[in-house]
Amino acid sequence: MAKRLIFVLGGARSGKSSYAEAWAQRGQAVLFVATAQAFDDEMRERIAAHQQARPAHWHTLEAPLNIGAAISQTAGSGRFDTIVVDCLTLLATNALLTLPENCTQEQANQVIMNEIEGLLAAYAESDATWLIISNEVGMGIVPPYRLGRLFRDGLGRANQRLAACADEVLLLVAGLPWTLKSAATTSERTD
Repeated sequence: MAKRLIFVLGGARSGKSSYAEAWAQRGQAVLFVATAQAFDDEMRERIAAHQQARPAHWHTLEAPLNIGAAISQTAGSGRFDTIVVDCLTLLATNALLTLPENCTQEQANQVIMNEIEGLLAAYAESDATWLIISNEVGMGIVPPYRLGRLFRDGLGRANQRLAACADEVLLLVAGLPWTLKSAATTSERTD
């Protein structure tokens, strides 16, 4: 299996995680990178359900922040052929929550993009195929509160950066994948 970066986008409950996990089962040695943090009982239940649904032979790395360094440290020896990162939405949330409440959009963008650049650096060092999952948050209403707008704009920029670097970009809608970018369309545009 040749190395590639597959970016899987979609709304909440669109099937993006299920799609990425089903695709990853092609791999022989899978690293699942979880970004969620269990701040309440509901999140603890959701995390537990996700853990039980994954194949037992997959290795799980919990990395709510500094994700690139955590992946490089865990996967640096080349022992994984497939890496699933689930998800950028929670990673962006975790990064944003490290800032003071009165932060600027520029500061929010920077802390989120620092995580994305670390992730891309880890990918560049890896020989594995990566599937990175994120929510598409720019298709709904403008959030009525400031933190929501900081988050939406920062994640939107992060999604654009990853889509530009990805070999393939898929949008999941009602469990169905729509190809937004493929290796074939990428090579057609550069010829």
